Amino acid sequence: MTELALTAMRLGFLILLWILILSIVGALRRDLMIGKRAAAAPAPAPARTETGEQPSQQAPRQHPTALELVEGPQAGTSIELAASPILLGRAQEATLVLIDDYASARHARLFPQGSRWFIEDLGSTNGTYLGESQLTRAQPVELGQQIRIGKTVMELRT
Repeated sequence: MTELALTAMRLGFLILLWILILSIVGALRRDLMIGKRAAAAPAPAPARTETGEQPSQQAPRQHPTALELVEGPQAGTSIELAASPILLGRAQEATLVLIDDYASARHARLFPQGSRWFIEDLGSTNGTYLGESQLTRAQPVELGQQIRIGKTVMELRT
């Protein structure tokens, strides 16, 4: 092999190594930005009547107390809801570890805000669905509304 070919191979290997390093740094930055965005999620606006006023009396709202998996490999599993967010995904550090090939390691986050619960996709590969709609931003979750991650379907229950 000539000296020129050997130098070209070394240079090509060096370029590939830098591309790998930059892609890792980019992925880490995206993960950190998702965490910062999730911590700074805006509070939902209070409900208003047709005249624009806040209603003085509303029917008492039932608050969810559990997240129950209703379809998928872990159907029947239930976890109690507390005041802290729930990380959903395949990673071992997730609050609810999903046994689903279509779930990402850090797939979605279910978090309380005021008296409501919200679901947020964390940049997953296959997306998170609330009812039939794929999430593009944090959305409030109502009692009995289905959340789908891959083949796993879950609901908030009392």
